[in-house]
Amino acid sequence: MPRRLRSLTRVLIQRLEQYSLQQRLFLSYIVIILIPGIVFSLIIFRQLNESYTKDAIRKSESSIEIEKTNIKNNMETMERTVQIALSDREVMNYLDRSSEPDPSELIEFSSNTMNSLLRLQFNNQDLEHIRIFSNNRLISEIWPVFLKETRVTSEPWYEAVNRLNGAALWEISERDKELMQNHIRDEKEFRQKMSLVREIEYPKGTHVGIIQVDMLLSRFFPSAYASRNGDQSQMIVIASDGRLYYDQSRSLLTDSELAEAKLAEKLYPTENAGAFRHVNISLSGKPYLAVYAYIDGIDAYVVHMTSLQAALSELNKTRNTILLVNVVLIAILSVSTFFLNSLILKKLRQLTLSMKKIRQGDFNVQLPVGGGSEVGELTFHFRKMMGKINELIADAVNKQAATKEAELKTLKNQIDSHFLYNTLENIKMLAEVENQRPISDALTSLGSMMRYNLRWSGEYVRLREELNHARHYVALMNLRFDQRILLRAELTERELDLEVLKMSLQPIIENAVKHGLNGSAAQTGDLTITLSTYAHQGTQMIVIEDNGAGMSPEQTRRLNETIRAADGGGRSGPGAESSGMSGGGGGNGIGLRNVHQRLQLFYGQECGLWVESEERRYTRVMIKLPYFNLIGGESAYVQTIDR
Repeated sequence: MPRRLRSLTRVLIQRLEQYSLQQRLFLSYIVIILIPGIVFSLIIFRQLNESYTKDAIRKSESSIEIEKTNIKNNMETMERTVQIALSDREVMNYLDRSSEPDPSELIEFSSNTMNSLLRLQFNNQDLEHIRIFSNNRLISEIWPVFLKETRVTSEPWYEAVNRLNGAALWEISERDKELMQNHIRDEKEFRQKMSLVREIEYPKGTHVGIIQVDMLLSRFFPSAYASRNGDQSQMIVIASDGRLYYDQSRSLLTDSELAEAKLAEKLYPTENAGAFRHVNISLSGKPYLAVYAYIDGIDAYVVHMTSLQAALSELNKTRNTILLVNVVLIAILSVSTFFLNSLILKKLRQLTLSMKKIRQGDFNVQLPVGGGSEVGELTFHFRKMMGKINELIADAVNKQAATKEAELKTLKNQIDSHFLYNTLENIKMLAEVENQRPISDALTSLGSMMRYNLRWSGEYVRLREELNHARHYVALMNLRFDQRILLRAELTERELDLEVLKMSLQPIIENAVKHGLNGSAAQTGDLTITLSTYAHQGTQMIVIEDNGAGMSPEQTRRLNETIRAADGGGRSGPGAESSGMSGGGGGNGIGLRNVHQRLQLFYGQECGLWVESEERRYTRVMIKLPYFNLIGGESAYVQTIDR
């Protein structure tokens, strides 16, 4: 993923570099102003929308809570009325009579008990009716309270209430008809009401009648039938059968919209009675919020509908205004940039044209320097750069002439070296004619060394070539030391093709010859120089060891410090003067240090050489190189050999 992101960023930068400065500024306006403005506006207005919705939910829940309190109070009033009526012993005795009452009893009952029930109704203005229906054929109907049960046997709730065994039944009725005036209709008949119906058992288990207490829905659900006064909300009651009850004359929604909403299908019973839920509804393209609660006692939902159209319209209008301001601002900035380009970037265009002329080969371009702006400073430095380029061109011409002269001198030196090679060959032929084989072999070795030194075609050679060069050197030294030096190479054919730096072994062997034969112990015996190599942890180790005079630990430490000295002026210690590997030249370790520095220069700081020695026993030089075989390429696997 990070790699893919970097690649995408690189492609985007390349495309931006192809646009003009004006186009880049326009894109920067979009990225810096428009996009953050749009994102910020959307976030802010989303938060405002959520805040308004939460506030609307809280208001709806508060309204429903008030309505639930009113409903609970009305239910308690109706239940208390039933309890008072049924607790009157005269009422129960009248319903359970076993003989017809005489006129005096009826007059007394009507004057006392009947008037008590009517006062109970009239004292509570919310109650519409108190009716007691009896199936006792021996009693008479006393309007408007005591009626025959046969008048309500056709009501939908009649069978249900008889199955409840004295429990209360709450029923919403669409009509409030007068039972004793069935043939006379008035506007009161079409009023909706809530009825509390309960079976009367006296004694327990014996049906003697039914009591009904009625309250108009406009009083039972006061908020649902209250005036909205311009409020964008509406309280609706949904019965268990899906019917909706509300004040249709002042409704927020039309009947068709309520039918389209299908509220009864969207409401679900809550976890506990009285808990609130809400649902968002869209009707005719307008958003509404419905918050509802379930009323367990009457098996109905109280729903508070709120229109979100006005609030959201204001929010959307404000959002669109801010977005329009951003677009207009970007347009103004773009137009301003277009005109400012011709003023501010005029010198920049002149500078661009001057660069094109220089690219075509005209280096005599003169630009006027004026002003202290960034473009003026750029012009000033451009003129300085052109002056420097002209100076470098003049220097390059002079150096080219000097190079030609050096090439001529090199050619002359090559001619002189060929003359020297031919002279050595002639002397060698004379030695062979005189049968002086040692002299002839020495001249052959000397000529090979001269050719190897002068033929510098590259910095890297095979180990085989470097070893042959060292053998020629040993052959010459054996003339001086009477064949006391033996160079032994313990190498395989593959190891002979390893890559090494040119002239990296001969200085080490030269030091071994020069210092390994010093000392009383070494002067009486032969000097054996052994060259070997092995792979170690992905690198190649070359070991050059002699059995010469050796060094003490302190001398070895000082010599290694001299080899790794940062400057070339290090002073040698005692070991540098007596060791077999102290260094060439004046015995100050410079030769080994030069080899070490060349190794680090060409192979890195992890490569180089160091010296190990034991006095009167041996001196060993360890060279660390990267493993690279000129025949087989870089090795994919190098076996580690412990030594």
